[in-house]
This record gives sequence, structure tokens and C-alpha cells, in this order.
Amino acid sequence: MFNHIMIGTNDIERSKRFYDAVLGTLGAGEPLRNQAKSGHNRLFYRHDGSTFCISEPINGETATCANGGTIAFKCNSPEKVQEFHDIAVAHGGQSIEGEPGLREGNLGAMHLAYVRDPDGNKLCAIHRAK
Repeated sequence: MFNHIMIGTNDIERSKRFYDAVLGTLGAGEPLRNQAKSGHNRLFYRHDGSTFCISEPINGETATCANGGTIAFKCNSPEKVQEFHDIAVAHGGQSIEGEPGLREGNLGAMHLAYVRDPDGNKLCAIHRAK
């Protein structure tokens, strides 16, 4: 369903350090660097058929996070959920919404971890229990 997700940043190099580490836990390599015709810098992380992008806002305004928005990254084990969380926090992210771990509800059992990146974007690491 999705081709890519793009978020804004006010510090492209800080974001690169954060996402190199965090997305590296999922197997993503170095991002493709791109400069838009407007002169704004962007990073494209491609992995497993998906693209996650980070951009300086092309309209020249300050990047802000989406209130109520969450970007969820699929993990292949509960241990990867914990690793994603720990790496994010070690690289300037903030742990939110309780400790990482198993949560059960009407959508089934899931291992979840929530963090905010250095720009305030809400990220989720998820592994659906069988």
C-alpha cells in the first residue's frame, strides 16, 4: 500500500546519525543522499521494498512532528523491538508510552516500543506475536 514515508527535520546530520543507528537494527544501510532543486537536503533509506525519507522542509519553514501521527517499523522478533528502542534512546531519542514489551488487546498480542526521534516524530517498533 505504501511507497514511502517522508518526515521533516531541522538538522539533517543529526537525523542521519539517529536513523543510521536505529534503521541499521532493521537491516537498512546507508541512505541515498539527494539535494532537491530547491537546495534542500534529503535522505532516502531503502530496505525490503520500502523507503523511509527525511527532508529539510522544502517550503523553508521549521519542520514539526505530526501530533497524533505514528510511524511503525516492523521487527522480526521481540528482541529486535527492544534493540530498536535501546538504540533509539542511545542516539538521542526519547522513550515514551511505557516500557517496551508485550501488549495484548483487541488487535491481538504485540511486542511494542515507542520512541520520539530528535525532531519529535513518534516511532513504533512492532512485532506481532503469533
